[in-house]
Formats: sequence, structure tokens, C-alpha cells
Amino acid sequence: MTAERFVAREGKLLRGGYTTGSCAAAAAKAAALLLLTGTAPAAVTIGTPAGISLTLPVLQAHITADGSASCAVQKDGGDDPDATDGLLIYATLTRQDAGLTIDGGEGVGRVTKPGLDQPVGAAAINSTPRRMIAQSVEEACRSCGYGGGLRVILSIPGGEETARRTFNPRMGIEGGLSIVGTTGLVDPMSAQALADTVKLELSQLAAGGQRALLLSPGNYGSTFARETLHLDTRQLVTCSNFIGAALDGAVEQGFTHVLLVGHIGKLVKLSIGITDTHSRAGDGRIEALLRWALEAGASLPLLRAVDGCVTTDAALLLLQEAGLLAPVMRLLGEKIQDCLLRRVPPQMEVGFVCFTNAPDLPGVLTQSPNAASLLTIWRNET
Repeated sequence: MTAERFVAREGKLLRGGYTTGSCAAAAAKAAALLLLTGTAPAAVTIGTPAGISLTLPVLQAHITADGSASCAVQKDGGDDPDATDGLLIYATLTRQDAGLTIDGGEGVGRVTKPGLDQPVGAAAINSTPRRMIAQSVEEACRSCGYGGGLRVILSIPGGEETARRTFNPRMGIEGGLSIVGTTGLVDPMSAQALADTVKLELSQLAAGGQRALLLSPGNYGSTFARETLHLDTRQLVTCSNFIGAALDGAVEQGFTHVLLVGHIGKLVKLSIGITDTHSRAGDGRIEALLRWALEAGASLPLLRAVDGCVTTDAALLLLQEAGLLAPVMRLLGEKIQDCLLRRVPPQMEVGFVCFTNAPDLPGVLTQSPNAASLLTIWRNET
């Protein structure tokens, strides 16, 4: 079995866990092996986007009357508080002529509103877990010399009831839980520990002579900075939701230039003065867009439609259809920059790039007037 991972937080060792996406990938690999060989493994090893392999025990393995194979893996969130901890994630596999189909069954939610990772009507199995499942199943097929197709159905008994205690209903995911995870791993960390970690990283950079700081809330921002903006992200600092605390730390450490690269889902909150962007501290994403859409001249029907959106991307598509995306983004950008400038002294140059990954929208939505010059600091010419 995988050796337990521990992380030090606030003077304590906390045990790490793994995501529902990792559980689904492991269960699917086990079920594929059972289907193709007739024997269920006691455990399976899968890779994760974090580069760490997991060996997870296989439970509830059986072949059904119709010839399908089913296996389960139990979710373990470690010491991180998690509503899904302890639930069994099942994968049931059947043969098909060609290709790989991945869908959700009992306890896996369905997307009912646009703007989420998956389209309306699809099972709430996010892109990264889908890739992990595909990779794991393909590994099983290669090891067995199988070249045909497979259908994967994921289920979570008790998932619909558990989902009521999550944000899923509010986000437009109905009937169950989401299969999620961007790294495959769960690292327990308190809010204060996160903020302290960011400040420690800033201190280390400053001690090494750095005076220009590239900042991003998370994986989306760092990936966009590297792959779309072509920046050198080797010293990028991930600040999670603590944008305000990171700016305070940058001031304390004497940084002279700061560029923040973030998804609109986070940065939109800066436009109304929210610098701790975790939903528990305050949401306001749609409310902020409503404010700037109203100022840009949006009609009452459009404002009502925007108010019904569950994600910023869905709201942006409505604004684009109405021809108001550009003026709304201009107003939004001005307010984001105002928020940043209020947080730092006049001698520090601060700017931002606000983006979206939605395919039908421009990547960069708005940026500060000085963003172009700041980008040259980290531009990767190779």
C-alpha cells in the first residue's frame, strides 16, 4: 500500500489523503483488470498529476450477472476535513466495440447549468479525473493485450445525500457528488498555515535577492502564465486565496514589482474589495459582474440572466452575446487595479492579468495598463 504522507502544519504533522479522482482512476483500473483477466487485484498503482504514484487497496470486487466488472476504492481525505471522506467510489466496466466512454451513475452529480468544467447534461466528472481514469484503464488494457473498447460507469453510494452538504446544489450540480481533483492528492492545511507558507516563500525569494514577484492564486494561473503568456514560472509564488496577505508580505519583504496572474473566478472579487477570495470569506463573483454590467448599460433581462449564472464564465458568455463584454471588462479591470494599488505603497509597481480558459471567450479578459511592461520581466524567450 502507499506509504502515508505527512505535512507539517502549525507545529503538527497532518496526514495527507487522495482525491475522488484518484479513487475513481484506481477503481476503474482494478475493474478493467478484473474484467479482462477474471481476477481482481488486491491493490492497484496509479499515477497522479502531482507526479506521485499511489497504490490503493481494492474493495468490493465482483463480476455482475451481465458480465460487467465492478470494484471500489475508499476515499481517504487524510486529516483534511472533507464531506466525502470514507465514501466508496465504484467503477463498473463493460466491453464495447471501440473507444473509452466515461459516465456517472448513482451518487455522481449531473451538470445542469453552463459554465462548469463539463457541459450541461454530462456527469460531474472533471477533466483531470477523466484523464487519470483514461490513463489507468489504458494501462490495464495494455498489460492484458486488449485492444477493444470499454465503458466506465462511476457511482458513489450515499453520494446524493452527501452532496447536499456541499456547494454542488448551488453550483448547478444535481443528484450527487463531483469527481474532482487537480493533483490527485489532498494536502491538509489550515488557512493560517497557508498564509504563513506564502509569507515564508516570499521571505526566501527576497533573501535570494529577488525584487520582482510573479504571483498566482493557483494551478490555473500558473499554467496560464507558463503555457499561454510564455512566462518563466520557476519562481512563481502560489498564494491560494490569500491575495491580500501575499501583497502585504511582498511589501514587508521589499519587492518593487508585482504581477498577479489569475482566473476571473478569483480576481473578480478584487473589484469589490475582497482580497481573501475563499468562498467562506465571501463570494460576490456574480454580484460584482452585475455591478459593472449595470454601469455598462446592461438591460434588466440581461442582468436577471447574469444573476442566474453559477459561474463567471457562464455570465461572461451572456455579456459577450449582448456586446457588453469589452466595456464590462474595462470597468472590472479598473476596479481590480484600484484594489491592488490601495494595498501597496506608491513606490511599488503592481499589475495584473485576468484570464479565462473558456473556449468561446478571449483568454486575457482584462489587464492593468502596466501589465505589458511587467510581463517582460518574466518573459521566457525560449
